[in-house]
Amino acid sequence: MNTNFSTQEALDNCITETQIPDLPSPYKGKVREVYDLGDEKLGIVVTDRISAFDYIMKQAIPFKGQILNKLAAFSFDKVKDIVATHIIEVPHPNVTIAKKCEPIPIEVVIRGYLTGHAWRVYKSGKRELCGVKLPEGLKEHDKFPTPILTPATKATEGHDEDISEKEILSRKIVSPELWNEIKEVAFKLFERGTAIATEQDLILVDTKYEFGLFNNELTLIDEVHTTDSSRYFYKDGHEERQASGQGQKQLSKEFLREWLMEHNFQGLEGQSLPDLPDEFRMEVFERYAELFEMLTGNKFEPVLEKDFNKTLATIFS
Repeated sequence: MNTNFSTQEALDNCITETQIPDLPSPYKGKVREVYDLGDEKLGIVVTDRISAFDYIMKQAIPFKGQILNKLAAFSFDKVKDIVATHIIEVPHPNVTIAKKCEPIPIEVVIRGYLTGHAWRVYKSGKRELCGVKLPEGLKEHDKFPTPILTPATKATEGHDEDISEKEILSRKIVSPELWNEIKEVAFKLFERGTAIATEQDLILVDTKYEFGLFNNELTLIDEVHTTDSSRYFYKDGHEERQASGQGQKQLSKEFLREWLMEHNFQGLEGQSLPDLPDEFRMEVFERYAELFEMLTGNKFEPVLEKDFNKTLATIFS
C-alpha cells in the first residue's frame, strides 16, 4: 500500500463492530450494521468483516468495508435508470445513508456460468437447481446457453437456502405480479453488469440482487455487482483456459472459500473455523482493491480510522 501508515496499522485498525451511545444498537448483518435514523432513513455501516459459507471469519480484512461501500455506490449509480435504488448519500467511505425499505426476503441470484455453488450441485450428480433444469455434459465454468435464475431464501439466522420460483409463489412470499417485476429487473441488471464488466476486460459470472419496497416501489437494496455479491473472471485468456481445462482466474470471494476448503472448513457440523493469517488477510485486501480499480477505473485510496465510533457519531448527529 502506498500510504502514510503501515500494514500492521491497517491490520490492527479493522472496523469489526460499531456502537453509537446516543442511538439504539444497530441491526448486525454478516458485514453491515444498520442504524435506524428516523424519517424513513437508515445509516448503513459497511464493516471490514468477511463471511463465507454463512460464517463470519474471526479476522477482518483491512479496508474491505470501504472498498465494498464505494464499489456499491459506483454500481448503484450505473443501474439507477433500470430500477430505483435505496441510496440517498455516501458521506463516508464506510457509510451509506439509505431509504428505509421493507425488505423482500429473497436473494435473487443470476448465474451465467456453471461455477461455485451451481458447479458443486452439478458435480454431485444433480441436474436441477432451484427448479431450473441443467443441461447434461457441462464442465466447470462452462457458460449456460442463457443466464439462469436461482433464488435463495434470505435467512435472518443460519443458512440461506435454495428455493424454486414455484415455491416462492406457492408460499406466497411475494405476489405473482411483484415476482414477475423482480425477475424482469434482475435480468436487466445482469445484462447491464455484464456490459460494464466487459468494458473493463472482465466477465460477470454470477451475482445476487436484493430488493425491498419503498412507498410500494420496487427498490434495489443492500449492494450490487460488488466483490461480495458477484463473481468475476478475467476475460483475457478465458476461452483458452476453458478449452484446455485449466481453472479460471477469478476476482471474487471464491478464492476465500477455496482457501477454507483447503483448511478443512465448509461450514459443516464438527468443522472448526480456521484463523486467517495476516499475510492472507492482506492478499484478500489486494484482490478487493484490484477489482475496485478494474471496475471503476479509479485508484483505491484507503482511509485509516482509529476512532471510527466518534466519526460515526458526527455523521449520524
